Amino acid sequence: MLHHLQFDYLKSVEIEEKINKIRWCTKLNRSLFLLTANDRTIKLWKIKEQKVKKVKQMDINPFVTSENSLLADKSFMSGQSEPSHANGTRLEWTDKMNGTLPSHLADITNVASRRCRRVYAHAHDFNINSISNNSDGETFLSGDDLRINVWNLEVRDQCFNIIDMKPNNMEDLTEVITSAEFHPFHCNLLAYSSSRGFIRLVDMRKSALCDHSVKILQDGGSRGPKTLFSEIITSISDMKYAMDGRHILSRDYMTLKLWDTHMDTSPVATYKIHEHLRPKLSKLYTNDAIFDKFDCCLNGDGLQFATGSYSNHLRIFSCGAENEDGITLEVRKSPNRKPTSQATTRPRRSSLSNLTRGFYRQGQDSSENEISCNLKSKLLHLAWHPTHNLIACSVGSSLFMYHA
Repeated sequence: MLHHLQFDYLKSVEIEEKINKIRWCTKLNRSLFLLTANDRTIKLWKIKEQKVKKVKQMDINPFVTSENSLLADKSFMSGQSEPSHANGTRLEWTDKMNGTLPSHLADITNVASRRCRRVYAHAHDFNINSISNNSDGETFLSGDDLRINVWNLEVRDQCFNIIDMKPNNMEDLTEVITSAEFHPFHCNLLAYSSSRGFIRLVDMRKSALCDHSVKILQDGGSRGPKTLFSEIITSISDMKYAMDGRHILSRDYMTLKLWDTHMDTSPVATYKIHEHLRPKLSKLYTNDAIFDKFDCCLNGDGLQFATGSYSNHLRIFSCGAENEDGITLEVRKSPNRKPTSQATTRPRRSSLSNLTRGFYRQGQDSSENEISCNLKSKLLHLAWHPTHNLIACSVGSSLFMYHA
């Protein structure tokens, strides 16, 4: 599955050949469908398992000369039989095969084939940060920093814009969209998070443009004097609906929060991820680590939550558990694989989330000896299996599976 290198000539922006988001669609018949997205383009892929016959590896009789072997091979490939021997017998494997391989000469293997069914493009002016399938099995949403669009899977050249946060003057921009997701079983509901730490609940039945007809979830306990760093760390990097449809899990830089959609004043639980870094926020800002975006996930029953941290740490928490610190596991790389080299400097890509705070400078290096964790080794992406206690963790170019 490929997203090729593209160039947006209107904005003079190069679109990298990478995949940022993957979502499975509703299974139809024996085929699987999934959506993939890079910064600007979404593709729908069809994956189907097919049975393929392959010729078995046969041992050649050492007493048969190479010329006879060549003749036998030509006879086998052409399907023509050789003349009979003097005694009237003929070789069994040189009989006419009617264009098919006999079972004793073929191995049947299952091969997954993929085909791009549709391409959804030219609908986003900014980088896509979210795609989510609707429970109706017919539509999906795509979101960037300022807009959320709803697509029909069968229509590739038209979408409906339901959220538009772009101001008339970009200097008035105060927040951007960071994540968006459909409700697990109500096709008319969705939620999206912002860089100000808000989660907005939307009912598409109220209006065609859902900018104002929303319910806002915000942490009232976090109110107080705002500083430069407090605004940055409250930005929600990821959010997930629980399977019950009532609870939402969100992740900002310092904490993991569980929300009840019936309570809009505060989260029902807050879990601290790396609180020991709070005194080091100025250093994390200097080397751009404070802008890292960590994913979060829930298990099938919504009672356990997981997220990542630095030093390749996996943090797992349980709802209602007495131990608020949860469980910490280190995701180790394979000892047989060499560690990937990482650059010492990492310039920060310009984005609207930085534009809202007035950040235009490049990242600079700072001494990490004063920070008690490895900032270059970080677990950003992870996913929980919907029905089994399996967690997939992505570290660098490696993928690890853990039984929770």
